[in-house]
Amino acid sequence: MSIYVHSDVLVPRNPGGEFLAASMLFVYVVIVIFGLRKLYYALRSRGFPEHRAVYLNRKLVHVLGGGAVSLLVPVLFSSPLIPLIFSVIAASIMFAYHRRGRLLWWFQVKDNSYEVNFALVWGASLLVLWLLLGEARYAVLPLIFISFGDAVTGFVRNLVVKKRTKHWVGTLAMLGITIPVGAVYAGLTGIVAAAASSVAEKFEARPIDDNVLIGLTSTLILIIGGYTGFI
Repeated sequence: MSIYVHSDVLVPRNPGGEFLAASMLFVYVVIVIFGLRKLYYALRSRGFPEHRAVYLNRKLVHVLGGGAVSLLVPVLFSSPLIPLIFSVIAASIMFAYHRRGRLLWWFQVKDNSYEVNFALVWGASLLVLWLLLGEARYAVLPLIFISFGDAVTGFVRNLVVKKRTKHWVGTLAMLGITIPVGAVYAGLTGIVAAAASSVAEKFEARPIDDNVLIGLTSTLILIIGGYTGFI
């Protein structure tokens, strides 16, 4: 597969319908976020420390918000443009809560605005890969990695280590999720992208976090795979 910019994908085939679909998904994500406040209270009432309850909710936002929407992108959208716009809107809203110092405390953390990075990387990876590879199924793969793969590391580490840490058990769990998904979506290149992304998740250097590294690593590998004809 040769690489060139598929500029035609920037124009949605059904702008009105896709904008409506994106709006409904946006409302769904808002409901998820505010609905998780009840889970926070439930966890705290059962003796969960505050930091673990918040961390668990952050990862559930990954899965129920970013992950669910990622899976629906190839079904509902013919262009990355409208999902990109809504991802920037989501990032802007999350950033505004941090700037104002009025956090959604059941999943946001004062000194960690990585959910903003998540939304921006989600939209940027989708745009770049869809433009360069011309197919949504390749473009959503990094989104799935940062949504489901990164989340499972948090779930496992939260249960095993009981704190936010880059323990290797989380990396193994992420590999168990991302490699099969990578194989289904993009064959050998998808497997390589999954493995590299799972390793990249273990590193972060503020303001560069694991969301950025996962998205960047998998996007670059998929571009190389497209250029060399492996996908």
